[in-house]
Amino acid sequence: MYTQIYCARDPDFLARYCAQPAMQRLASVGMHCGCEYSALDVFRQVRGDYSRLTHSIGTARIVWRFTASPAQTLAALFHDIATPCFAHVIDFMRGDHMRQESTEQGIREILLGSSIGALLQRDAVRPEDVEDYHRYPIADNDTPRLSADRLEYTLGNAYLVQREPLEAIRALYGDLAVTTNESDLPELAFCSCEAAAQFTRIALRNARWFVSDEDRFLMQYLADLVRLALKRGTLTQPMLWTDEPSVIRALESDALLSPCWAAFRRIRSVRASAEPVDGYCVRIAAKKRWIDPLVCMRGGAQRISSLDAAVRDEIRAFLAERFDRWIYAEEDGACLSFPQSGASQGL
Repeated sequence: MYTQIYCARDPDFLARYCAQPAMQRLASVGMHCGCEYSALDVFRQVRGDYSRLTHSIGTARIVWRFTASPAQTLAALFHDIATPCFAHVIDFMRGDHMRQESTEQGIREILLGSSIGALLQRDAVRPEDVEDYHRYPIADNDTPRLSADRLEYTLGNAYLVQREPLEAIRALYGDLAVTTNESDLPELAFCSCEAAAQFTRIALRNARWFVSDEDRFLMQYLADLVRLALKRGTLTQPMLWTDEPSVIRALESDALLSPCWAAFRRIRSVRASAEPVDGYCVRIAAKKRWIDPLVCMRGGAQRISSLDAAVRDEIRAFLAERFDRWIYAEEDGACLSFPQSGASQGL
């Protein structure tokens, strides 16, 4: 697995925490928020499944490589442990599509309510030291800074989806060091402008995909499908914290919802319109994820946007993108429909 390039040797404790059921559940929760179950071409070329478990382990390895701190490494490992099935789709369902943070709640309860709690006690690790990775700047920080979390999903998608060569990923990762940012906090930074610019463009490629018409439409469609399944009792809230195959089986067992799920699986493209069309048609924005990494310079670290005008213009163009169009999908020449009792059109 590509995540092995992040760390020459895992800390001894990492494997036993990864083996716990609460962590292993994440092997059946995807990084692409359910969109990978559609028929979009982008998912036909991936090198392998990209699960929340893979991402979590990768993030932990990065943090260990740059901090050698058990607490920070475990906090990074656990940062997605409360992620529900279809991940940020549930944020869309809750109206949190612009922040996508509502699904981060409940980490402490999961840690203490699972076998991980006993391990933490045995290892004399305080839960408060590992329940919130936001407190550790190398693990997480505010956009557009570079953190282990953003670094991992950027490189993970670059390798698995964009099919960047592993050696290119290894070279970018090898150019990183820890420096002090403008807020006097530690932050990952590149040692060369060339690597920083290359990484930023890869991150922007991911970012455009994350907010594409296809991605936003699929996530809202699936959010409405899950909402209707909860309303009908086909799904329950606890079921969202099981695994995606179980949730999918429940959707397929419902005579009303099964055709909707099947239609979702067949979506190959999404269309846009200045006006709404008849059928399932939505207007929805999404969180823009972008990175403006630091570059280590003799006079102090600087953001790549201040050093490379072309990169700066690309970032500005991305941030200027608008979501004021209506989006829909067609099948057999007609706009997809949806049970009206479950759709949230015109968001």
